[in-house]
Amino acid sequence: MESGPAIFAGTVFALFGAALLGWTVVRVRHREPVALGVGRAASATVATLLALTALTLGAWCFTRV
Repeated sequence: MESGPAIFAGTVFALFGAALLGWTVVRVRHREPVALGVGRAASATVATLLALTALTLGAWCFTRV
């Protein structure tokens, strides 16, 4: 019964991290800004770090099942 929230949270983190990483890759390949008003390199770096953090949290949640 306690594994339900861990599965849900892991799925949410994994989907968010994958979507953010994919979106960031597409924006960088098209040489478009990832965030308006921020340098390309800085915004791409921060978005990539947040995506990898979300994927890591998702994996951690799945280990708690």
